[in-house]
Amino acid sequence: MMFDKEYVAADEGLSARVRDLIDCYQTGKGLSGDFYRNPEIYQLELDRLFRRHWHCVAHESLLPNANDFELFKMAGETVIISRDETGQIHAMLNLCRHKGAEVCTELRGNARSFTCPYHAWSYGSDGALKTARLMPAGFDRAGHGLHKLAVRVVEGLIFISFAKKPLNFNEAEALVRGTCGQYGWTDAKVAHRETYAIDANWKLAIENYVECYHCGPAHPEYSELHVLEQPLEEIDALNDAMKLRTLALGVDVTECSPWETSAQGREAIRSYRYALYDGIKTGSKDGMPVAPLMGKFAGYDGGVTSLHFGGMTYMAVYPDHGVIYRFVPTGVNACEMELIWLVNKTAVEGVDYELDRLTWLWRLTSEQDKKIIEHTARGVASHYYTPGPIAPMEAQTQRYISWYLAELAHPCP
Repeated sequence: MMFDKEYVAADEGLSARVRDLIDCYQTGKGLSGDFYRNPEIYQLELDRLFRRHWHCVAHESLLPNANDFELFKMAGETVIISRDETGQIHAMLNLCRHKGAEVCTELRGNARSFTCPYHAWSYGSDGALKTARLMPAGFDRAGHGLHKLAVRVVEGLIFISFAKKPLNFNEAEALVRGTCGQYGWTDAKVAHRETYAIDANWKLAIENYVECYHCGPAHPEYSELHVLEQPLEEIDALNDAMKLRTLALGVDVTECSPWETSAQGREAIRSYRYALYDGIKTGSKDGMPVAPLMGKFAGYDGGVTSLHFGGMTYMAVYPDHGVIYRFVPTGVNACEMELIWLVNKTAVEGVDYELDRLTWLWRLTSEQDKKIIEHTARGVASHYYTPGPIAPMEAQTQRYISWYLAELAHPCP
């Protein structure tokens, strides 16, 4: 995947400085420091990546009852995710259609309506304007509901898009069903959520996530369980043996890599399955199960599925639990990394699983990641920083950078 530099030069939405930065990028190296520090680039990212792509915000088990809601803050926007009285999920901007005040002031709860504290306009849990006090006769109430965002619920996962014309979601939906669906995520529930505030540009956090070149030195506990800490050519035999075990369990987990830019009009998504070391059943401190099996799995095949979705959402899917990684920009030099752990919805904490055992590996790994990402952020802030070569084990970093630059260079419709 490469970006078209002639196309970049013709894009009037890019300043000369940004065009020069993109044009000067050398394949095989990291991004220059400006991409992590420049406020102009950050605003461009919000327009051309954040507001264009789909985001996984939660699992619908967080909203089990009619009129349940939760607020999600994302890159300067606040979104109300609610379940209306018919059970349908909605996503709405938390902006009164009168003066723009926030209509929802609680982080989560249950409410039949949201009433603006400023002038008392009231909206239903579906976003429709219910009352607008003292407005004149003929006022168009139907045309003043809360701004709605596109929503898709797939295998229990809630996806939203800020785009006026969202990217085609069909291929992404099929891949989520073919992976998370096999693991029964529709019948899952949220066991735990944890957010890590990271003092670094959001891309540094994602570049760290997509490569395992750092796993050996930075994540010794993870590396005792997962074979990705080895060069890819050395794990083929382990992966082949794992796939035979998967098929023997009667499960055919989809693997696909249609990672594309939005120029094709489709959402970017990639899935692949890889092995754990022999005798390891899941991602836990001792490699042993931490929760009841999920979905179609009748046993452990010694593997895990990884999903990369839309540039900011990533998932690790084990037979007995799942982990969702959400990366959310909060400023040029700040981001959040939220982790969501899923288990079978019938599992009971303290009986079927222990929270510390369930979350141990990815809590520890995330704490380690936060430190090394912030070390890197302080380094790339240096006047003397120049990007070094991308190592063979960082192939996914190169893929991500090429995709990112293509997205940055592709104007919004």
